[in-house]
Amino acid sequence: MLEEDKRGILLESGTNEIEVMQFTINDCLYGINVAKVKEIIVSAPVKHMPHAHPAVEGIFKPRDLVITVVDLPRYLLDAPGEKGPKDLFIVTNFNKMNIAFRVHTVVGISRISWKDIQKPDKTVSGGNEGVATGIAQCGEDLVTILDFEKIVAEIAPETTIQMSEIDQLGHRERSDASVLVAEDSILLSKMIEEALHKSGYVKTRMFPDGQELWNFLNELRGNEDLDDLASVVITDIEMPQMDGHRLTKLIKDDKDFKHIPLIIFSSLITDEMRKKGKELGADEQMSKPEIGHLVRVIDHLLAAKAQ
Repeated sequence: MLEEDKRGILLESGTNEIEVMQFTINDCLYGINVAKVKEIIVSAPVKHMPHAHPAVEGIFKPRDLVITVVDLPRYLLDAPGEKGPKDLFIVTNFNKMNIAFRVHTVVGISRISWKDIQKPDKTVSGGNEGVATGIAQCGEDLVTILDFEKIVAEIAPETTIQMSEIDQLGHRERSDASVLVAEDSILLSKMIEEALHKSGYVKTRMFPDGQELWNFLNELRGNEDLDDLASVVITDIEMPQMDGHRLTKLIKDDKDFKHIPLIIFSSLITDEMRKKGKELGADEQMSKPEIGHLVRVIDHLLAAKAQ
């Protein structure tokens, strides 16, 4: 039922807006980026899978696709809960995976600016291990935006960034290039930084959102060492304050910065998103968690820039 709705609310590229789908678990309000949502369906019988994570209910097969079901109430509350006949499955697609999340109700969709999403206080979010990436003001309601990438990475570590991909690249020399990375997920930020350091890119600056990276670039404006201090930019798409598409637009429309190679590294890379990124001027785009591919692309862009 969502596919038709999404066609009517597709966002213009680079406007720094997000469509937040609001849903409830035990009357608490949570949110997910509509760009991650494939469809919403009434909950269905699930086949249990042995030795699975406690939050994994099992699998079901709508049409011809086998999909893993995550019991989101159990994951968040760390305790079994009753499954109601009116529960819904939010079927998502990100990181090239289809995963369904059980929720109690779906409230609606709000279009807001990323500036209306604040990073949660660590005392509320659970510190560095928190599962909330932001608190959104949707009308009169405060909505907790969940870090679905972290949830999936915790449940199935093999689906996220693998350092073995860096090992497969073989011996690498240390690079003097400065890599600027905008990534709001604390878990993925740490993993990306570790992978870059392991691959020889030891001069990294990590930013929790596009706004902070953009502010840093503006501090360098006019600096004769700009290319040494900002050799390449890597950005996620969905981030509080300023998303990756808006950041890409600002950089590629700016005469001082447009020459800096920019890579969009996101779980949301689809044909539609790839088209948006290309229109905004991104030099390369790729889906997480392909960290080995990311390093090879950085190599290529920096080599081309040096010619």
